[in-house]
Amino acid sequence: MSPPAALDVREAASIAARHAEEADTGRLLHPDVAEALVGAGFARHFVPATRGGHDGGAVELLEAVAEVGQECASAAWCASLAAGAARMGVFLPEEGQAELWADGPDVFMAGALIPGGRAERVAGGWRLTGGWDFTSGVDHSDWAMAAGVVHDGDRDRARFFAIPRKDYLVKDTWFNTGMRGTGSNTLLVDDVFVPASRSFDREDMLRGHAVGSTSPCHTAPLRAISGTLFAAPALGAARGALQAWSRTAAVRVARTGLDAAENRAILTAAAHASVEVDVAEVLLCRAARTCDRGEFGKATEVRSPYDCAAAVDRLVDAVERLFRTAGSRGQLATEPLQRFWRDLHSMASHVALQLDPPAAAYGRHLLEPLVPDQP
Repeated sequence: MSPPAALDVREAASIAARHAEEADTGRLLHPDVAEALVGAGFARHFVPATRGGHDGGAVELLEAVAEVGQECASAAWCASLAAGAARMGVFLPEEGQAELWADGPDVFMAGALIPGGRAERVAGGWRLTGGWDFTSGVDHSDWAMAAGVVHDGDRDRARFFAIPRKDYLVKDTWFNTGMRGTGSNTLLVDDVFVPASRSFDREDMLRGHAVGSTSPCHTAPLRAISGTLFAAPALGAARGALQAWSRTAAVRVARTGLDAAENRAILTAAAHASVEVDVAEVLLCRAARTCDRGEFGKATEVRSPYDCAAAVDRLVDAVERLFRTAGSRGQLATEPLQRFWRDLHSMASHVALQLDPPAAAYGRHLLEPLVPDQP
């Protein structure tokens, strides 16, 4: 992707809004939207300052992604995940980082976190083959960061491999109920050589062992930061749903007046949903601030994932309440409310935002010190 003219986040959100319905039906972001996201700084957000990037914070990204998500959740998802994929570049050796950002920090990256391929060690690096489903934004990507399995002695280990666009294909496989515009298609690699300088052990990312940077955005263990990357688009989508619902609800209320008994359900839905969105924002901001402050430890590593999952759970409840009080109009294919409703449910089903696993981990952390030793 060629470097675009600089844009601010608000302008990128406006461009995403204009193409939101098209993205939903076409199952892919419009090229102008992808370019606008890069121009607004999402691709460079976590790129080290030494490479021309922003060394950005989690709170700043949360706010920017949510602003885009209020107009188009799919665009926000691609923006957030592109930022997260670029962050993975800091775990590469210095030589690999130099190659990745040789032409500047505005490299649109796709990330494939679940190992979908296998790599064999060869002289100077690896030969990688595999397929990675659900790779969001891959059609617009300049590079991909994909996880693969390597055989290491008597066991398998996961490594990440940075792959330039010329070395992978994209298969059109994304036919989903929600988040249709993300174009989360399948990335394919067939026996491609990846030099050692463009690979790192997954454990380095899990533990925050960055190369050449001590910024909290790079030294954060994955569990301390990943939740906000996946949850930020949901915050924006819920705001967008509330905004869309409020416009039509106000028209309905005007017919009989604010004091009419039949409008009580609408008024209470507005209040409940608004507060739920606010509470979710507080939880997400706490997780993001914890990351920005470099407050890494057992307590925050179990609390932050739960904060993010609990926030998304509240956002789903809020939008579900709105959808149930929207009447038939809210379900029209031309209404943005139904798109936000589908998108939120789709995001909430992501493995990174499942509620029970982090809840159990956080609950264990809270109670374990208080549980008496068993005789």
